Amino acid sequence: MTAVTGTTVDTLRFATAGSVDDGKSTLVGRLLHDSKSILTDQLEALAQASRNRGRHAPDLALLTDGLRAEREQGITIDVAYRYFATPRRRFILADTPGHVQYTRNMVTGASTAELTVILVDARNGVVEQTRRHAAIAALLRVPHVVLAVNKMDLVGHDESVFAAIAEEFTAYAGDLGVPEVTAIPISALAGDNVVEPSATMRWYGGPTVLEHLETVPAAHDLTHRPARLPVQYVIRPQTPEHRDYRGYAGQIAEGTLHTGQEVSVLPSGRTSRIAAIERLGRPVDRARTPQSVTVLLEDDLDVSRGDLIVPAGHAPATTREVEATVCHVADQPLTVGHRVLLRHGTRTVKALVEDIPSRLTLDDLSQHPHPGQLLANDIGRVRIRTAEPLPLDSYAHSRRTGSFILIDPGDGTTLTAGMAGASFARPAPAGSRPPHQERA
Repeated sequence: MTAVTGTTVDTLRFATAGSVDDGKSTLVGRLLHDSKSILTDQLEALAQASRNRGRHAPDLALLTDGLRAEREQGITIDVAYRYFATPRRRFILADTPGHVQYTRNMVTGASTAELTVILVDARNGVVEQTRRHAAIAALLRVPHVVLAVNKMDLVGHDESVFAAIAEEFTAYAGDLGVPEVTAIPISALAGDNVVEPSATMRWYGGPTVLEHLETVPAAHDLTHRPARLPVQYVIRPQTPEHRDYRGYAGQIAEGTLHTGQEVSVLPSGRTSRIAAIERLGRPVDRARTPQSVTVLLEDDLDVSRGDLIVPAGHAPATTREVEATVCHVADQPLTVGHRVLLRHGTRTVKALVEDIPSRLTLDDLSQHPHPGQLLANDIGRVRIRTAEPLPLDSYAHSRRTGSFILIDPGDGTTLTAGMAGASFARPAPAGSRPPHQERA
């Protein structure tokens, strides 16, 4: 998909990540400010908030650090979503926390992103949190990664510093199987190579951050994939005129459904045909992702919340043995023998952690065998047995229906984010961009 087709402007979802004080919020603020995406009253509020903090110039980081606790501490502790647009494209961005204890928020922000911007402080280079964010981007199958080497003004705009960091990160990301890395030297505070090209780093000939965001291929078209409709609600009006009405409502996760189509209901495997599709209270012949619809079937099947409606012949296998790569996000460890709830789409089932075969070592990407438990922010492989069969796609084929979360049955805390069948791909595919891409 191109960025602009005639008068149609598409949308890019992207996330920012990096260590504490690497300048993520400042970068996002600079993008909003220099792309003229801030209203006058917002600028006035920004100026006042900056003066209250003793700043003579507007502190652009405050544009995304919206929580009072964040402003008081000077760090990002939650995912801040912002929407802006240029003449070439619309953007939905998620500014995610840098502190290690909030890595779970990076998982949330990047789970639906098509691009991730990972910031590195030019003075510090690639650190453990940088590697963790790269690993999460690889696990979540984010198609595009931008390495923004920030604070280049504090290292004298030294080309060799940038080149060394870009080479180290690109090699590491390649071992993880990241399909594309674009490295850009920036100063978010000064605005160098964010929206406008830098006048002090003429040795760099590649795109600015905004140029790359505007031109990178956007979302993959999910309408041509086999349809997936997780049933969220069964509609049975208790009125005489709707005595035989039975509709199955939900949001189409992938693909397209049409009337007359033969479908299977999982996990039972019973088949029927679509008698009607309703959208916004009106009948339609066809519906596609990500529309919310109500589907009526020709046969009276036993369909409940949590079931999955799919095209007959294109159904995922149902299983009670789940093998996955996970990122553990809770302070409470995940241990072998842990009894949990597994939520997949709209379905929640009881489950048991049977084994933790390995934990990823971020320094060298080696696998530590049978650690027995995963601690907060650990990435590892797990084997889970569920009490009921699940229709689970491979995460490599579907980010929506190949993902799940593990929940503490006692208090409802989210423990772990899982990707069914996912693993790190090696070696890196060709196509990662070198640090010095010539400007078109």
